[in-house]
Amino acid sequence: MNCFRITLIAFAALLMLGCSASKQSLTRKADSTPKREFRGAWIQTVGQSRYQQMNSAAMKYYLSEMVRKLDEAGINALIFQVRPEADAFYKSSLEPWSRFLTGTQGKAPDDPDFDPLAFIIAECHKRGMELHAWLNPYRVKTNINNPLAPDHIYWKYPERFVQYGNQLYFEPGLPENRSFICDVVHDIVSRYDVDAIHMDDYFYPYPIAGTPFPDDNSFNMYAASQGFSPGQRADWRRNNVNLLIQQIKYTIAGTKPWVRFGISPFGIYRNKRNTPDGSGSDTNGLENYGDLYADIKLWVEKGWVDYNLPQLYWEMGHERADYTTLLRWWNANNFERPLYIGQDLQRSMDRNELDTKIRQSREMPFVHGNCYWYGYLILENSGGVADALKTGAHRAKALIPAYTHLHKGRPDKVKKLTQVFMEDMHFLAWEHQNQPQNPETARQFVVYRFRAGEKADINRAENIVAVTPDNFFVLPYEGGRNEYTYAVTALDAFKNEGKAAKIKVRL
Repeated sequence: MNCFRITLIAFAALLMLGCSASKQSLTRKADSTPKREFRGAWIQTVGQSRYQQMNSAAMKYYLSEMVRKLDEAGINALIFQVRPEADAFYKSSLEPWSRFLTGTQGKAPDDPDFDPLAFIIAECHKRGMELHAWLNPYRVKTNINNPLAPDHIYWKYPERFVQYGNQLYFEPGLPENRSFICDVVHDIVSRYDVDAIHMDDYFYPYPIAGTPFPDDNSFNMYAASQGFSPGQRADWRRNNVNLLIQQIKYTIAGTKPWVRFGISPFGIYRNKRNTPDGSGSDTNGLENYGDLYADIKLWVEKGWVDYNLPQLYWEMGHERADYTTLLRWWNANNFERPLYIGQDLQRSMDRNELDTKIRQSREMPFVHGNCYWYGYLILENSGGVADALKTGAHRAKALIPAYTHLHKGRPDKVKKLTQVFMEDMHFLAWEHQNQPQNPETARQFVVYRFRAGEKADINRAENIVAVTPDNFFVLPYEGGRNEYTYAVTALDAFKNEGKAAKIKVRL
């Protein structure tokens, strides 16, 4: 097989085709144990003091335990915030170490060899989980009084930043700021084995009543030449964010085309009353389109993002933003990209709604999984939420949905699947193509187990016992009394699955 190749010209042509919503039914019977389902958890670092209280050795242990606990709760994708305030939870020549990591912006961890992002990627991949690097694009200070490191880009180009309320931001209307943010994205994607770049709902800041965003200078400088009249500032702002999103997607595609770009927008795209054609949701709240200048529906339609993860944090029956109403709206307005749903764990657990919300999401044919806020509640098993997921919605493992819009194929079948006997250990071993730079070849392996007489059907999630990057699997020994069939398949970087190799063993 030739190595995977993609050009920006071909990629641009693909995006220009756009996508269209399918005509299939907007409901289906829920599968209680889906084989393919995104199960994410957000772990935010902004506002957290826990990390700065740890030395590097303690943090390694903490991060390792974090991944273990999430894995055991059925989470298969960790969305970890690595750039909370134009600073870094990783080694960067572009931005300083985060103050949320060490207590002082620009101060490195005590172990000069410790890189938190590299470490947590390795921990996730050992367990067959994904790591999505979560970046906040524009925010620089959550409080204007927070000191910036001496080498922060602000000190070199203060004219490229604006204060709004009590916070400091990159000015979204400046092309040089878009280029810098893309430089940060390229740096992460090129140097780290991340599975995705993730951004949430913070683009233009949430509006402050009676206080306009201070972008007169950039509007006067660029709007007219970009075709916007003095009365079209809202359209111009949306275009600024559109340009950023498109540029980031091209940056990722030109670096590692198998790395995805995901957005987690605010849960309301547009209210019906604000859309001339009535195409918005039957809600009455803050909007992505009109208030945050984030045209998420356009980004999905154009193919600038690889998954869409709206934050539906309201309860069922909320008078202004009912969860079920919004779930159905997003499902009906999907454009053939993976659609996941952001769930508020605390609110859902308090109202005993979590199981119902997950079941409803599984009834939507265009919804492909859920993501949970906030992830620390799972680590703490707050209110028994981790136990509830383990024994309920996540009682069987699930594979990440395949990103077939990026590549639709399958990796080669694993070869020479054998059982190896040692005096104190039994395990399976197999061979595969090892081409790290070719995303169409095996990156992970799925191990299935079936009892004697049971049909070896790899479509059943209940039979998945492991997802691993290793080409071996340690077998449990049961005194030689029981016979099983094991099946092993390969997953490529896009999560396409190859054919199964099978073997009968006695344990």
